[in-house]
Amino acid sequence: MRQIPDITSLIRGFKGYLSLQRGLSSNTVESYVFDVTKLIDYLVEEGVPLREVNYVQLENFAAALYDLGIADTSRKRVISGTKAFFHFLKIEGYIETDPSVLLETPRLGRHLPEVLSVEEINALIDAIDPATAEAERNHAIIETMYGCGLRVSELVELEISRINFEELYMVVHGKGNKERMVPMSPVSVECISDYLRNSRSLLKIKRGEENILFLNRRGHRLTRQMIFTMIRRLADAAGINRPISPHTLRHSFATHLLEGGANLRAIQQMLGHESISTTEIYIHMDTSRLREEMLLHHPRNK
Repeated sequence: MRQIPDITSLIRGFKGYLSLQRGLSSNTVESYVFDVTKLIDYLVEEGVPLREVNYVQLENFAAALYDLGIADTSRKRVISGTKAFFHFLKIEGYIETDPSVLLETPRLGRHLPEVLSVEEINALIDAIDPATAEAERNHAIIETMYGCGLRVSELVELEISRINFEELYMVVHGKGNKERMVPMSPVSVECISDYLRNSRSLLKIKRGEENILFLNRRGHRLTRQMIFTMIRRLADAAGINRPISPHTLRHSFATHLLEGGANLRAIQQMLGHESISTTEIYIHMDTSRLREEMLLHHPRNK
């Protein structure tokens, strides 16, 4: 077998293979190369050399994309690029067998994927009636769900004391009683700050709910169903004619970060798909790295 060159040379050769031998368009070539760098980053994180990659590890990579809620169209392209990459490695003599041969490309259903474009996110926000008492709250809810990738259950339980407005991160109580650090965009922080300073300060808050961030007009925490209803009404008002739920915003968060170039492992951590240490030192280091990924790759920060 030939010795595998450095990543830069390998990617250069892969681009040439896609362009000259496969005859793919420049846009498709760039997309495949972009996706393969995500795969390589993932393998590096897992400590798996290219020559030792097997089918199970590629299946785990594909499963990670699915678990993150990445849109079917995006997953289909990533898997197609992965299969092209390993075929290239084999025909060039860098590996003996192609571990991606049995890897299945996601089949696209007839329904539209539950991922909103940035323009549709903006349309949801524009559909909020500024004359209502809940306008600031609803704006902050959408920006928080889309900007932080929260589950609806995590949103309704979010506590003010768990938000660090200066360092731009929140501590979220997720599934399995696990806590995680989630970086916040300046837009999310600004919307929450406006809500706290204005409309929320006018509420008569019920005892025991003082630390809950998002409240209804009677000073009680919101229910999951209230969030579902709000999102659906805004979607109707915005002219988005397909099923939309709070989870759609979480899927959009993950998909837009991946498409923007964020590290797959960082997205997993932000979504709470991995447990992280809660020691103070690790939290500081992890939050700094995840915030960098957020600020660099989330559409709200561009």
